[in-house]
Formats: sequence, C-alpha cells, structure tokens
Amino acid sequence: MIMRRMAVSLAAVLATAGCGVFGSTGASTPAPLERTTLRVGVGNAIDTAPLRIAVADGKFGQAGLHVELVDVGQDDALPKLSSGELDVAFASDVSMFRAAAAGASLQLQGEAYTSGPNTMALVTLPDSGYTVPTGKKSPKIAVNMIDDVGALVAKSVLGTAGVDVDRVQLKPIPFEQMPQALQARTADAAWMVEPYITRAEKELGAHILADGDRGATLSFPMSAYASSGIFAQTNPRTLATFRKVLGQAQADAADPARVREALPRFSTIDPTTAALISLGSYPVALNGIRLQRVADLMHNSGALPNRLDVQGLLPRQDG
Repeated sequence: MIMRRMAVSLAAVLATAGCGVFGSTGASTPAPLERTTLRVGVGNAIDTAPLRIAVADGKFGQAGLHVELVDVGQDDALPKLSSGELDVAFASDVSMFRAAAAGASLQLQGEAYTSGPNTMALVTLPDSGYTVPTGKKSPKIAVNMIDDVGALVAKSVLGTAGVDVDRVQLKPIPFEQMPQALQARTADAAWMVEPYITRAEKELGAHILADGDRGATLSFPMSAYASSGIFAQTNPRTLATFRKVLGQAQADAADPARVREALPRFSTIDPTTAALISLGSYPVALNGIRLQRVADLMHNSGALPNRLDVQGLLPRQDG
C-alpha cells in the first residue's frame, strides 16, 4: 500500500511539473522589438564610421532592426531628437551634457569616438610665427563652435601649457573655412579634427602647434549616440538591440584598415587622405567613469554651473 501511494505521489509531481521535465528544453521565445525601424541622425564620418559600415553590411537587419541614417548638422541633431524627427541622435558628448544639464531628458545609447594622438589639434601655418602654445599671450583660436568640444579642448591644452585661459580669444569658424582664417591672420591657430588636419598639412604645409590628445583631454570621449528619455522608456528592447549591434560594429572598427577602406564610400574623404589621417578609437560599450571625465572638465572649466552625474544618463544594464 505504501509503495502504491509513493507511485501515485511521484506521478502527481511529474504532472504538475508540466512537460519541461521530459519535453522541450528550449528557451521561451523572446519578446518582439517594440519597433523594427530606427531613424538615427549621423554626422562626422570618422566618428560614425562603424555605424555606417554596419548598416551598409546589413548587420542591423540581421538582428531584425532597420536603421535609417539621417545626415544632420553639428547643431541640429538634438533639436530634431527633441521634436521626434529622430529616434537616436549622434552628437558631441559636450553638447549632450550641456543639454542634459539644461533639463533635456536624454539616455545615452552608445559611445561613438574617443580621441587618439593628433586626431584633434591646434594647427598653425609655418609662417605664422606662432610656434609654441605660450608664444602669444592672447591667442586667437578658431573653433567650429564656441560652446562645444573644440572650445573645451583648446582652453584645456593652452591652460596646461601655461597660457592664461581667460585671455584666449575663441572665434567660431566652420572647419571648412579655418584654412582661410589662418591665411588671413584672423586666427593665430585653429582647433581641427581629422580629416581637416591632414588636409591642412597636405595643402598648406600646416603644422601642429599642440596635440589636443594630452593632459586632461588624453583619450578624450568625443561623441556618442542618444535617444530621448521617453523613447528609451517605451522602446527598451529595440534600443538594447541597437546597442548590441553597435557594440559589435565598434569592436570590428578596432582594425583601422576597415575604417580607412570604408570612409571614401560615404564621405568626401578621398582614399589618399583616408590612408594618412590619424584615427582614435571606438568604444564598444558605454562607460560612465570615462564619460564623467567630460562632464567634470566642463564643470571645472565653468562650462557647466553644477556637476552633472553622467551615470544617470546610462541605461541600467550598461556600466
């Protein structure tokens, strides 16, 4: 009788456990993406090269996500993100942190680019007479935007060299017009990034007055991708997929040959220039500690009145 009751009990346990014991052991089907199309604003071709390559190679499509790239100017990506014209926007870390400090609801979705030697620099002409950073007490420095990364880096580099940063005169001039400004002596030096540095060296014999990748701005986080906070809340799985594929694309870009070969396909950078430019690195994942360096330098230099906690801008699962 006892053995019979034990057999009945065992049968009951197996029945309540369902078919998982002897049936299928496969994982449950993952929840579908909230949306299968993302409109992503892109800018600087070098910074966004891994993303562009991944889209062209169909990497996002293989993950079930169609990424539509939208070219945006350096100062209209975040407004278009706010208006809903974009789902994800590329912009400099400085502009993103400035917007966040002003109350914009943003969530970072990936880092784009980090500086390397001579990827950003103060550039002068050989006959300018400006040969060392301290050569002028009140230098006129061309920057692409008065309140972006160029201004932050230029003042940091000059200050580290011993120049009184309060006497530095920043002049907003588009990258394309900086060579003319140097030739006309309306600027003593220009803060440039690639490929403008290489072009100025090739075409004008320009030389680097000071590498921007030094001191407080060594291996400096330059740019990133972000969505609005509301979009992130309503599309977590879609954005997680975006981050995963982007990370893989960034890892592939560790081979500089892949980037150099691809640049002429989607930019005005010719193959010769692409072979000569200095390249930085492409972070594979968001890193709050690394990004905090930018916000802290902005705060310490007076660009942000209060310290911004970058960790609050990251998705929960990213460190």
